[in-house]
Amino acid sequence: MKSYDPGLHILATFSTAAEQLTDVSGCQAFFNQLIDELKLCKVGEVYHTFPNQSFTAVIGLTESHLSIHTWPEHGLATFDVFLSNFQHDNSGKVRRIYAETLAFFNATAVHVQEVSR
Repeated sequence: MKSYDPGLHILATFSTAAEQLTDVSGCQAFFNQLIDELKLCKVGEVYHTFPNQSFTAVIGLTESHLSIHTWPEHGLATFDVFLSNFQHDNSGKVRRIYAETLAFFNATAVHVQEVSR
């Protein structure tokens, strides 16, 4: 009997220029486009901008979630994405979301951890 593989979770910290980490509306548009392209199903979202223009975002998906928090004063962001494998293997989509997020922010990975759930 094959055991169930719940999915892939990527947790990451990346670095980039401060101005890349303050565009909350651009990030929201990017995430919305990516979610649509990958045919994921958004069930809720929260975006919050702080006084220094850093922001945090959490997007709930029927498949699970993705989130980001930015620290422009340090040139850093933390990011995570998890998609469950309930109906099929979503590992490729998880890796694509992470890779495209790095590209969108013109970022360099500082720390990346892949967790197979």
